[in-house]
Amino acid sequence: MSKARILFVDDEKDFVEVVAERLRGREIDVDTAFSGPEGIERVKAHEYDAILLDLAMPEMDGMETMKQMLAHDPKLQIIILTGEGSVSAGVEAMKHGATDFVEKPADIDTLVDKFSEAHQKRLETFEEDVSKKMSDLMRKKGW
Repeated sequence: MSKARILFVDDEKDFVEVVAERLRGREIDVDTAFSGPEGIERVKAHEYDAILLDLAMPEMDGMETMKQMLAHDPKLQIIILTGEGSVSAGVEAMKHGATDFVEKPADIDTLVDKFSEAHQKRLETFEEDVSKKMSDLMRKKGW
């Protein structure tokens, strides 16, 4: 199976770099962005299995970033990263399209498991889309 490809969006640059390096050591392809707008641009330019997105960022918060990302690609697997004690914010984000959430400081093994699940879900979604397109084509051609 190919490596999971994720985008990690958080304004805390040192934190992002440390976590990204640890994830790369676990065979995960990690791209980073340090603001909501930068993350949205990356999503428009690349395919990702999952987005790890911090809710609390200046300029554009995680909720607005998530909404714009999902407007671009409704099938994105977005995992929200919340500060300690803000479980309610993570639950609220899930009501608006996030697939999961984790609290900071995030356990690396937990993140790896969540990215693996997101990667598998993305593959299944891709296979379903291809199957539907094939069925539509066969129906149109009368095969």
